[in-house]
Amino acid sequence: MAFQKPRSSSFATTSRTHMRPSGVTIDDSFLTEIKNTQNRKLSQKEKMLVSKLRKNLAEEYLRYLSERDARKILIADLNELRYQREDMSLAQSPGIWGEDPMKLTLALKMTRQDLTRTQMELNTMKANFGDVVPRRDFEMQEKTNKDLQEQLDSLRSDYKEVCKEHEILLQLHMTTLKERDQFHSELQEIQRTSTPRPDWSKCEDVVAGGPDRWQKLAEGKNSDQLVDVLLEEIGEGLLREKDFFPGLGYGEAIPPFLRYDGFVENKKPSKKDVINLLKDAWKQRLVEEKEKFPDFFFSFLEHRFGPSEAMAWAYTIFENIKLFRSNEVMSQFYAVLMGKRSESVYIKQKETVAQLLKEMTNADSQNEGVITMENFSTVLKSNFPFKKEEKIQELMEAGGWHPNSSNADLLNYRSLFIEDEEGQSMPFVQKLWEQYVDEKDEYLQDLKQELGLELYDEVTLPRLREALMNIDPGLDKQTLNGYLSQAFQLPMTELPEGEEKEEGIVVRLKIALERLQMTDIRRMGSREQESAS
Repeated sequence: MAFQKPRSSSFATTSRTHMRPSGVTIDDSFLTEIKNTQNRKLSQKEKMLVSKLRKNLAEEYLRYLSERDARKILIADLNELRYQREDMSLAQSPGIWGEDPMKLTLALKMTRQDLTRTQMELNTMKANFGDVVPRRDFEMQEKTNKDLQEQLDSLRSDYKEVCKEHEILLQLHMTTLKERDQFHSELQEIQRTSTPRPDWSKCEDVVAGGPDRWQKLAEGKNSDQLVDVLLEEIGEGLLREKDFFPGLGYGEAIPPFLRYDGFVENKKPSKKDVINLLKDAWKQRLVEEKEKFPDFFFSFLEHRFGPSEAMAWAYTIFENIKLFRSNEVMSQFYAVLMGKRSESVYIKQKETVAQLLKEMTNADSQNEGVITMENFSTVLKSNFPFKKEEKIQELMEAGGWHPNSSNADLLNYRSLFIEDEEGQSMPFVQKLWEQYVDEKDEYLQDLKQELGLELYDEVTLPRLREALMNIDPGLDKQTLNGYLSQAFQLPMTELPEGEEKEEGIVVRLKIALERLQMTDIRRMGSREQESAS
């Protein structure tokens, strides 16, 4: 049923209405219901159509599956027929299957016999070689075993060494226990019998100069050295109280410069005057080395003070240098004068100090009196090539080096070589002398060990020469002959040549070492050269 479009419409408070030509009014809800009804009918038709299409699709799919399966069966049948036809054609071919059945039967029999024999051989091989490993595995295992055996031998060797070290440690332990017990006994004995350490501060009020001078004298000294200082102070007072010295006479044991009867005057010079006089004597000695040192000393005094006063000055100087052992200048002069040390030791020490000062001055290109720590170390190593690194370190520390110093730090090298008013050197020069004495003692100890003799055994000239060359291969012939000349008290020109003559020259080892201790003896080669040779 169709409706014409209304030409006009009116609105009411309750609902909307449509005016028709016939004048009939239709409610809007009615129209909505009609539309819903139409939609439901349309939806039912669509559902029916979809259901029908699905049903047709399912039927078509089933038909497809049936045709596919039938096709596969057909193809399989065709293939089977083709294979059968090929088999039939092969069976009818005389070139391939046309052999004699008897021949084939015989071949089959022989093949079976070969198979049986092969099977038996295989079983035999399994029985004989079932426990045999392949060569490659055997070689690998052999190599592993060899490595393990080497490790075992090494471990056994290490174990033996450890056992030996253990035995040595046990022996050392027992020795240490014995020493401990001995030291404990000695300690108890010392505690029972020894006196308390002296209070050296009590000397401040007794020594001339008071506490300040005593502190200066006692600085850096042990108890034994302080006793020497105190004895020097006491002796100095007693020496000044003497107006005359009694003469020692003309005995052979009396030094030539002290041979006199009667009394001689005590000139009572100051300590500084004595030191200056000794320095002048050394300067004169370096110029004149013709006569023996004691004769030179008396000649020097005669030239300086006149023949009438020379003996008085000889006694005065002798008593002073005998007393002041702690003074470097006096002690060295006394040792040379009494024949306890060769003057070559003093001369060589002075030459070494002068050479160091010269090289440091050359390193000071600006002539400012300072060099770097690096230059300082270089000069020391170039002058002492055989000193160990720790010895060079000690010299640098004595010169002012400390662990915080750098190579660029400056050093006032001239201050290392000055002397105080009493002739005492600075710590650097003192350390040089201490190292020289220690190195000489070590050298002579190496010589004694190389000889393998006791101090009271006699040593021949060839054996001493051989020992010196063994411990110091760097010795030249002239230096070596000088050492032998000193040890046997023979002039170098009178040293015999030939083994028979040399074997007849012997001396007690203790005397030889004491004579070498007096002279300037030092190592001429490094320890590395010794071990290499």
